[in-house]
Amino acid sequence: MADFKEEIAREIQSNPILVYGKGTKDAPRCGFTLETIEFFNRFGYPFEVIDVLENQPKREVLSEMTDWPTLPKVFIGGTFYGDTDILEPMAASGELAAKLGEAFGGAPPAPKQTINLH
Repeated sequence: MADFKEEIAREIQSNPILVYGKGTKDAPRCGFTLETIEFFNRFGYPFEVIDVLENQPKREVLSEMTDWPTLPKVFIGGTFYGDTDILEPMAASGELAAKLGEAFGGAPPAPKQTINLH
């Protein structure tokens, strides 16, 4: 159990936005994880998704650490924020933009690239 806590702490520290979910960014395995990926894609900041679907012991440690029983679990700047039920109102109020800016040292998100086909 201590090994999982240390691993989780390293993962959180290494990723300004971290989602523990079911599946990966490229292959989400549940609708809520997909919803969370789509949510963060709107902001332009890099984020990581760690698949814990098949790792029940790690999921249990995460639930104990966060007092949040379900997936996905979102961490921003090392702080746990729950999931999109919590983050959507924060986005609407502008609070989330400030938290994301803080997590990335005030750097703005990468500009979205568009391709002109004309």
